[in-house]
Amino acid sequence: MSINATLIAQLIVFLILVWFTMKFVWPPITKALDERATKVAEGLSAADRAKAELSAANERVEAQLSAARTDAAQRLADAERLAHSMIEEAKSRASEEAAKIVAAAKAEAEQESIKARESLRDEVAQLAIKGAEQILRREVNAGVHAELLGRLKTEL
Repeated sequence: MSINATLIAQLIVFLILVWFTMKFVWPPITKALDERATKVAEGLSAADRAKAELSAANERVEAQLSAARTDAAQRLADAERLAHSMIEEAKSRASEEAAKIVAAAKAEAEQESIKARESLRDEVAQLAIKGAEQILRREVNAGVHAELLGRLKTEL
């Protein structure tokens, strides 16, 4: 065989091989490559969506944390105000109670003072009556009267 016939035969075989490859082998390979490219593109878009969702979720979490911090600070301030008002109310009640106790003690002291005065008046009246009785029982004498008055003074 000559080189031309070999070359033509090889060319025919090569063309048949190219046609066979283009007809039966190349479409599945291209299809697999296209599917792979589609999957990669979908994966990349899913990753981008996931990043966006993560960013949005982080923003929501930060907003919720900020709201929770604000709420906690508000509750703490409310609790402090309540505690302060309770303390002030307790102080007010204690001072009112102290004022009542002092007033009651003053009233009791005043009553005791009145009782003591009345008791002293009774004793002075009894002593005066005793003195008058003693003066009237004895004869009227200036010296005796002075002596009796002196004793009365010492008893009072």
